Amino acid sequence: MFDILTPRESLPSLNGLRAFEAMGRTGSATQAGAELGVTHSAVSRQVKALEAALGVRLFEGPRHRLRLTDKGRELLAGLTAGFDALAVAVRTVRDREELHLAVHPSLAVKWLIPRLADFEARHPGIALHLSELAPEATRQRGADLLLRYVDAGALADPMIESLDANRIGLVCTPALAAGDLSGAARLTAGTRQGAWADWTTASGQAIPKGPTRTLTHLHFVLDAALAGLGVAVLPRAIVADDLAAGRLAAPYGFVPDGGALAVIRMNSETVRSEKILIRWLRDQARETGSGSD
Repeated sequence: MFDILTPRESLPSLNGLRAFEAMGRTGSATQAGAELGVTHSAVSRQVKALEAALGVRLFEGPRHRLRLTDKGRELLAGLTAGFDALAVAVRTVRDREELHLAVHPSLAVKWLIPRLADFEARHPGIALHLSELAPEATRQRGADLLLRYVDAGALADPMIESLDANRIGLVCTPALAAGDLSGAARLTAGTRQGAWADWTTASGQAIPKGPTRTLTHLHFVLDAALAGLGVAVLPRAIVADDLAAGRLAAPYGFVPDGGALAVIRMNSETVRSEKILIRWLRDQARETGSGSD
């Protein structure tokens, strides 16, 4: 007689609720899909199915500028609190020596992964799982910690721990650095389009007047700079290895941009394994971000 504990009609599809919550929180079907590991079209289909099941509109406006309706905002608040509570409940009973870190792709590829062998050798009892963090995201479902660059205004948030002040500089191959850079091509990341303006403000140097080449991510920009395709403004941390090996030069050095490489905690209580990881990340950040230029 206990076959049906919860009437099926009492709740709509859990997948639909998850898709809507992620899309409402991130503001984008694309970012929601990246977080959930599905396509943006799958998220959109789930949200439309949820609207049909509930009989209300949850989003309104033009297709590419959707905004939450009043009903959507009401549902989002309840779902976010509910999913957060579920995450906390699961977290309290799972093995706390297992950590989930969401990180920007460029930081993962060019900075974190090359150093992970050191972390694993020092802390073999902690299983660290990595996932991709969307460019603007400051939350990610299922992650214990986020690793990303943040602007100065974010550093007052008590959930954000600065690992090291961010220092940026113009980098290029030594061959390019030996010549006149005033007309060099400027390499720009689509995810960090203000880098050149930040650098010229902080350094007082003029921006080269060559053509602009825009690439998707910082690690694409770094690879293009290594290939001699132009000059780039990049954080010192992710170019530290290439500077040390002589593959890149920084003719003007590096200057603080006011921001920081930081960890964002998803939970107010920081457990032992998280403290260990944050301490290790801070040591690595200070070693690579503040080296001699």
